[in-house]
Amino acid sequence: MFQHGEALPSLNEAEFRAFSQNGEDGILLYIFSLLGFGSRTCVEICAGDGIQCNSANLILNHGWTGLLIDGNEDNVNKGVQFYSSHPDTFSFPPKFVRAWVDREGVNELIQGHGFIGDIDLLSLDLDGVDYWIWDAIEVIRPRVVVAETQCIWGADRSVSVPYRRDFSSPLVNGFGIYSGASLPAFVRLAKRKGYRLVGTQALGFNAFFIRDDLATELFPEASAESCLDRPFVRWAMRDLLPLVKDKEWVEV
Repeated sequence: MFQHGEALPSLNEAEFRAFSQNGEDGILLYIFSLLGFGSRTCVEICAGDGIQCNSANLILNHGWTGLLIDGNEDNVNKGVQFYSSHPDTFSFPPKFVRAWVDREGVNELIQGHGFIGDIDLLSLDLDGVDYWIWDAIEVIRPRVVVAETQCIWGADRSVSVPYRRDFSSPLVNGFGIYSGASLPAFVRLAKRKGYRLVGTQALGFNAFFIRDDLATELFPEASAESCLDRPFVRWAMRDLLPLVKDKEWVEV
């Protein structure tokens, strides 16, 4: 039990995996344990099958409801079956929607399925035009945003793949590294939208942002440099960045 004045754990000390790809489940539960649960609503864009994703633990174990979106029909069918038969969600499963997400239609897509205004969580993992999608979203005002970033650029470059409605990330030596945007790009976007970076998971590529009107004393702003001072990031900058550095990137 923490005493008054004692430092709180770092985000990385709170990491654990229940359904997330890495330690995002623990970080999100830790953040919301301090922020407090609001409406217990989430929107996850490119949720895969919804079983391994950032929203699943909150939906299954903490009574949240959500909108899960993915473009793959097999993923959506698998997720619908999973939640409709799970004992904790069969009576009120999350909405699972098959859709290709672009900036021209993302607001209509979200609002058309009943999500508008304040929500608790937005999770973005498109392996594509993630930066441009968050930039376009206006109909919801999440308290927390988690976004996958391209840590291969380190903390110095604010770049994104260019926006195209049909963008699809090619595999480069088995990695989907020609996609998304650097952490500094997301930090700039977050500041314009009223959010601050509070940390990343241990590998440095999933970043967490909290709305500026919430808990600044509990979650102070973190620098991109501190979040990316990690062995995995240094390896990615050395070994992966050269594979895609000469592809088309835009300064943002």
